[in-house]
Amino acid sequence: MDAQQTSIAESCLNAAYDKTMAFPEIVGTLINAGFEGYVVDYRRNTTTYFLADGDGVTLENRSSEEKVAAQFDQPGIVAQIRWAQANPPDYSYMAFCKNVKALGCAGYIVSFLGRRVLYFGRTAETHVEHFPQ
Repeated sequence: MDAQQTSIAESCLNAAYDKTMAFPEIVGTLINAGFEGYVVDYRRNTTTYFLADGDGVTLENRSSEEKVAAQFDQPGIVAQIRWAQANPPDYSYMAFCKNVKALGCAGYIVSFLGRRVLYFGRTAETHVEHFPQ
C-alpha cells in the first residue's frame, strides 16, 4: 500500500466522523483508490481497509467508551442503518457507532465486490445489508 492510499483511507474515516462525505461518496473514493472493502471492529476500536492484493492498513477509530452489548438486537441495528441511510440533520457516525454497539453490534464488514455490509455480534449473529441498486 502506498502513502496516497493510506492518506485516502484516513481521509475517508475522518469524513465519516466529520460528516463531510456521505457513505456512497466514501465508497466511491475508496474503490477509485483500489480498495475492495474494509472491516470496522468495535471491540478493538479499529477500521482496516483492504486492497485486492491482500495488503491493508488499520486505523484507530475515534475514542469511544461504550462497550458492545452481549445481545444482538437485529431490528434495532436495522433501524440505525435506516437512520444512517436517510442521513437526516441529526445523524452522526459517532452516534451511529455508539447506538449499534449498545444494540450488540461488534463490528461490520463492507464488501465493495459483494455490494453488501455484514453486521455481526459477539455471538456471530449477523445482518446483511445490500447496497441500494
